[in-house]
Amino acid sequence: QLQVVESGGGLVQPGGSLRLSCAVSGFTLDDYAIGWFRQAPGKEREGVSCISSRESTTIYADSVKGRFTISRDNAKNTVYLEMNSLKPEDTAVYYCAARGPTVQPMCVPSLGWYDYWGQGTQVTVSS
Repeated sequence: QLQVVESGGGLVQPGGSLRLSCAVSGFTLDDYAIGWFRQAPGKEREGVSCISSRESTTIYADSVKGRFTISRDNAKNTVYLEMNSLKPEDTAVYYCAARGPTVQPMCVPSLGWYDYWGQGTQVTVSS
């Protein structure tokens, strides 16, 4: 059974850092593209970042460029989202999603492109 599970959320002060993890099971991570999304209260879910399978092409939303870094550890079947210089507007539930199997050296930070979703992890940025 394919599963995607997020972890690492929590409460952090503005300017702080968090690292989110997306652990996958039931499939081989290196054959899948992974996306990170977030949904703030009263807002639509939006794409934050994604990483392709194999060649690890990455894409970032303009709002997080230079602050967030996505990476993958295929041996651990885990994708990470390193979040630095956090702002109150980064507060949201963060979701991980997977698409595959695919060998395309690309990813799309769009909800409809993904097949499997996790339950989300809350990130709150507040003093």
